[in-house]
Amino acid sequence: MPERKERSDELFLESLMDTNLYSMGAYFSDQHPELVDEVIDQAVAIEQQGLRGYADANGLSLEACFETLLTGLAVRYYKAVAA
Repeated sequence: MPERKERSDELFLESLMDTNLYSMGAYFSDQHPELVDEVIDQAVAIEQQGLRGYADANGLSLEACFETLLTGLAVRYYKAVAA
């Protein structure tokens, strides 16, 4: 029975890797490894302050903040699934 569960878990993890969010996180992590921690930190700050609050406090557009938030989420998702 444990072997069956392991196979089921593997299939589930594979399905998580077959998403746009995973691909986006993998691409960013591969292309900009030096920025991974920074984009995650910024995404967390955006989550805490909200899009408009972060944008206003940092002189950024809502669109730029949303892109950073989405990238940070994608990188965290990629790191969680790939680990």
